Amino acid sequence: MKDERVTFFRKALEGLIESLEATVRVTGWSGDEAVPAPLKESASRLVDRLGTADRLASSTFTGSSADIARVKDMCVAMRRLDAAYVSYRQHLEADGGTASITLGAELEEVKADIRRLS
Repeated sequence: MKDERVTFFRKALEGLIESLEATVRVTGWSGDEAVPAPLKESASRLVDRLGTADRLASSTFTGSSADIARVKDMCVAMRRLDAAYVSYRQHLEADGGTASITLGAELEEVKADIRRLS
């Protein structure tokens, strides 16, 4: 039976990825059309999701060795995304295009890593 806590970690990571992608899209939004409500909603949840990811990544997980390894990998991914977001925010004013590309690349790498974990 799969540990539900592992599923919670995965959903938290997936939510963080979703909000980071939405934030990049909303920040770079141009044109006359309004930002779609679901995109805006996802971006608005970023701070909460970053906080959840930070708490989870800082916690101690006990379980089967396979689950521990999966959770450890997800925590590493959460920390990578947190650091990438901090870098994005630091460079956004100076060069928003490069900052968005860099964060987008990190998001794609993490998503590829997650697919390998499945």
